[in-house]
Amino acid sequence: MAVWLAELPLWWRQGLGVAAVALWLTLLAIAALQLRRLTLHGGSGQREWSRKLVHIGTGAVVPLAWLFVIDRWIAIPAAATITLLAAINHRTRLLPAIEDVGRHSYGTIAYGAAITTLLWLYWPERADAVCAGVLVMAIGDGLAGLIGPLLTSPSWTLWGHRKSIAGTSTMAAASLVSLELMTSLSQTDARPWVPLAIAGVATALEQLAWLGIDNLTVPIVSGWLWARWC
Repeated sequence: MAVWLAELPLWWRQGLGVAAVALWLTLLAIAALQLRRLTLHGGSGQREWSRKLVHIGTGAVVPLAWLFVIDRWIAIPAAATITLLAAINHRTRLLPAIEDVGRHSYGTIAYGAAITTLLWLYWPERADAVCAGVLVMAIGDGLAGLIGPLLTSPSWTLWGHRKSIAGTSTMAAASLVSLELMTSLSQTDARPWVPLAIAGVATALEQLAWLGIDNLTVPIVSGWLWARWC
């Protein structure tokens, strides 16, 4: 924790943390809506950019909560509430920028459920495990979903979902970089093979994306492995 934060009273830290998370999510929603307007008449790949922006940007919420040491009984209900709102939005499309995807998917709901589960299992004692799982999903899967369709490369189909060398390679590389970064930031005594192994497992799980189930399996398994091996 930053020195100036440690010197603040607990309730001040909690209030600032909640405000910082709320502000970030608000700015993220505004940016996603603006991006959707710009890409509304583009192809299906472009229309999904706003969703990917939310997917990647949401990953910053957990590190923010860790920075401000937000209490467990604030973090878990907040994550559960956001997951519930995502489920409502999935049916009503009140915020289409979050659900603008050209296939049937519960990925947004699964993503929220994964974060809620990780918080329940490990917060705040193993906040590093929660961050590791969420960042692998946010950055790895998010960038894979953006770069994969943009680059021409050999591809295959699993459960009706197209996967490619470009997207899978991006997932593996971005996940590994995220985990190496977590190793440095958390000062975890992780053996050199641990980030590589977790990135490999996450990349394999990301291949199984039926109905967006990878948004649940990738972060939970990655966080669990981090907690066991680090």
